[in-house]
Formats: sequence, structure tokens, C-alpha cells
Amino acid sequence: MSLKHQLALSFIKGIGPASAKALITYFGNATAIFNAPLSHLKKVPGIGAFRAELLNTTEALERAEEEMAFISKNNIDVIFYTDSRYPQKLKHCNDAPILLYSRGNADLNNQRIVSIVGTRNATDYGRQLCKQLLEDLQQYQVLVVSGLALGIDVAAHKESLRLDIPTVGVLGHGLDRLYPTQNRGVAEKMLLNGGLLSEYPSGTKPDRENFPQRNRIVAGMADVTVVVEAGIKGGALITAEIANSYNRDVFAFPGRTTDEFSEGCNFLIRHNKAGLLTCAADLAYLLGWDNEKSGKPAVKQFALPIDLNDQERIIFETLYQHSAPLAIDELSFKLNMPTSQLAMNLLNMEMQGYISTRPGKLYAIN
Repeated sequence: MSLKHQLALSFIKGIGPASAKALITYFGNATAIFNAPLSHLKKVPGIGAFRAELLNTTEALERAEEEMAFISKNNIDVIFYTDSRYPQKLKHCNDAPILLYSRGNADLNNQRIVSIVGTRNATDYGRQLCKQLLEDLQQYQVLVVSGLALGIDVAAHKESLRLDIPTVGVLGHGLDRLYPTQNRGVAEKMLLNGGLLSEYPSGTKPDRENFPQRNRIVAGMADVTVVVEAGIKGGALITAEIANSYNRDVFAFPGRTTDEFSEGCNFLIRHNKAGLLTCAADLAYLLGWDNEKSGKPAVKQFALPIDLNDQERIIFETLYQHSAPLAIDELSFKLNMPTSQLAMNLLNMEMQGYISTRPGKLYAIN
């Protein structure tokens, strides 16, 4: 597939990721799209006659030629979404970008990818949490992703570099610049063990609206998003919300109720938008990494606890029979048990350590 046509596809005005993927699916590759007559473009689902008339392919091809000169001069890699190097976890998100601009040597399909996000106004408490988390994650051969912003983001990148953990910064602008400029030194070191990633071509400024868009890549390419320290407003909570929408695991470190920059973490935990995290061991256990690390399959021996009452035993058996956690409404329907009564049983079972609550008010056996 022609790189020029791949780039040009991303430059056609009025064509977003979903429409671009629809065109690729219909025609097979980007080159065929630009060679297709207008009558064929009109038949593409989601495009139609009106939008097909608006497609200015000549302008897009000219812009693509300019971008090709830039990427060649600056040793930038372009990863199209049909490329096997494209982050496969991100690829399954319906709004994933059609292509990514990349610098560095990161494996974007590393077996374990952790996104770490947080406030730009990191405190000593947040930086220490970040340091300890990464020291404990080092043994799991993770790839760490963040947004290379001030505060928790750059702290995660710096600690990763110190521990020789590959780390990727996802940018909200083109690779012809770096924002904020204070992080340039860190970014240059990341190119040697990790890299920089952006969906934006050269010339794209770090405008405010780009960063929420950037956050969907941070959330989408990872197995889990960890919020280390965050206020009630800001990009970290947006990233957590996006990760939840992708059905990805989200965890947050709690803080004191009086701490402004733990307010967002406490909010996520309180509303079951994030699991409570105290250390990396919690993360590894909940994601099953210890079993993967040992090379031994996780084998569950079914032994029904003897100190459960009749209702609790039925609940336990039902949860055991489902590989995925269940919501209380679903349990109530399956067991024909009133929600209020079920909630009391679930609380008692959780207090005894037989089950646990997962993000999204889901229940699973321990």
C-alpha cells in the first residue's frame, strides 16, 4: 500500500477514522480509494453521494507529499492501522486514528502495557507513589505509556528511564515540536528506550482540543490505566473515563480527603470508576500477571466455602460458573433474588474475602 495514499487518506477533510476505515474495507487499500471513480465512492456505506462530492483528493495528495518529505528528513515512522506494528489494543477501539507517527524503538504491542496518568501539579506524595509503583512493576516487563505532560506524566517517564523500562509519550501535536519544552531532555532519552507517538502531522500546534483526543490513545493502547494523583478536573479523569468506555481496567491510588490533588482519585474510587490501588502487587494479582510470569496456568480448584449460608452458596456458585464478573442487576435476574437482599449477601461475602468488587460495580470470586 502506498505511503503517500495512506497519508493522503488522513488529510481528506470531512473523513474521520470511522469513515476512513469504511473506505479501506470497501476498496481494500488506500491507493484504490484515490483511483476510484466518484460513482464508486458514492456507494461506500457511511460516505454517500453528498460526502463523496466533497472529497478533495488532490489537496490531500499534495499535503501528503509535503509530509513525506518531513518524515523522511526526520526519520519518522508512519504506522497505518492495517500494519501489524499498529497497537492492536488501540486498533479495536472504534475511534482509533487511521495512522500514527512514531519515533523511537518501542514495541507498541508489548505483552503488558500500563498507562500512568495524573495531575500536572504533582506533589511529593504523588511522585513517591509513581516511583514505588514503577520499581515494583519493573519485574513484569511492562511498557509504560503517558502523555509527557508536566507532573505525574513526566515523573512516570523519568522513573521508567531510571529503571530501564521502555516508555512511550503520546503527544497532542506534531513531531516537529515538543510541548512542554521543559521535557525535551526526557523525550530525547525516551527515543533510546521507548519513543514518541502522535496521530498529528507536522505543523500541528499543541492546541487545547488536541489533548483530550490524545488521551484516547493513552487509554486505548494499554491493558490498564493507573491514575496516580489527580484533581477533580483535568485530563487524567478524562483518560480514566475513556478507558472505562473501552472496557479497560482502571485503578487509582487513594489520597486524604483534604488533598486537592487526590480528590479526582477518590472520586473515581467512590463511584466505582476505578479500583482502589495500593501497590503494584494489587495490579499484578488482579490482571493475572503473576500466573503469566511464572508460566503456570491459573488453575482454579473449586472448593465451596463451608461457612456460607444457603443464599450465599448459590451466589458463589453462580459467580464461579461465569468467567467474567457480573453486575448486581444481572445476578438478581439470574437468581430471582431481590436486589436489596442480594446486596446484603454480597457485602457479607466480600467482608469474608470470598468475592471482590471490580470497577463498574461488578462482582467476581477471589
